[in-house]
Amino acid sequence: GHTSVSPSPSNATGSTNEWTMSTQAGESQVLNRSDAPAGPVATSGTNSALVKTFKDVLAGTTGGIAVTLVGHPFDTLKVRLQTQPADKPIYNGVVDCLKKTLKWEGPTGLYKGVTSPLAGQMLFRATLFGAYGKAKEYLQTKNGGSLSVSDYYKAGAMTGFAAAFTEGPIDFYKSQIQVQIVRSKVDPNYKPAYTTVAECVKQTLKNSGVRGPFQGLGATLARNIPANAIYLGSFEVLKMNLAEKLGTTVKDLPAWGILSAGGIGGTLYWLAIFPVDVVKSAMMTDSIVRSERRYSNMLDCATQLYKEGGITRFYRGFSPCLLRAVPANGVMLFTVDKVGTMLKEM
Repeated sequence: GHTSVSPSPSNATGSTNEWTMSTQAGESQVLNRSDAPAGPVATSGTNSALVKTFKDVLAGTTGGIAVTLVGHPFDTLKVRLQTQPADKPIYNGVVDCLKKTLKWEGPTGLYKGVTSPLAGQMLFRATLFGAYGKAKEYLQTKNGGSLSVSDYYKAGAMTGFAAAFTEGPIDFYKSQIQVQIVRSKVDPNYKPAYTTVAECVKQTLKNSGVRGPFQGLGATLARNIPANAIYLGSFEVLKMNLAEKLGTTVKDLPAWGILSAGGIGGTLYWLAIFPVDVVKSAMMTDSIVRSERRYSNMLDCATQLYKEGGITRFYRGFSPCLLRAVPANGVMLFTVDKVGTMLKEM
């Protein structure tokens, strides 16, 4: 059947390049990199679809936890640079932000809010893993069994929509904790209403009910839908073009080819939507009390940010975002590979 390998993009929640194989049946299987892309991890004929899914999600979750531990410090720097006030900036760049974080909070300061992405990994991975396979399966059925180039972009957009509902709350709680130091330095009288993710969850549910965790969801959707369309669509198209040039099939592409396609796709992801990510961070770090919020909606937020510093205001925190990709993706691939191999032998 039709096979395609698809990573999940590197983004602020610690979701990064994890290689999955989506078969014609819409199943999603983590690839063992030592024999990628031909050798899926969960391939035992006796295994049920449920066991396969469990193994896929488990390997992806473990990789997600590893990438969170490596990538979170970069993400903290990104969010702090994105959200510091323009009139009273606390950091004058990524190096200064790193130095001050270590000076004021020690190494643990880089891991502020980390419990949110750690706790949410399994739910987020399961959504991401399932959505892309199902989207392609749906489009394939609709088109009589084949996928056109544009279908990969459409499937990516559908995946971005679905993943936003799990990624949004994870990002929201993480961001709320990450920016408390910024608030305390701007206002010496600032006393945080919560200092842990668990306390933040309680406060948001108390203030806004079930809508609380979805603060900034519109901006998350505005980021994820085009970003995943560009990312996953480009990834598939680059693989097809490379396979044609090498005179091979997509499933027989060497590991370097898949990694290159994923790397280029991931870079395009951030280049395309970084300004929207800045708007998302600003809205997610706004007050959890509706009457105290600075921004009423996305357009209002974007307008206010533009007044603060023009176009360049939308590229604050861009360097740690790109710096994060290499170490984070390396650890992710290594972990998924090791865990995947281990699960295959079970």
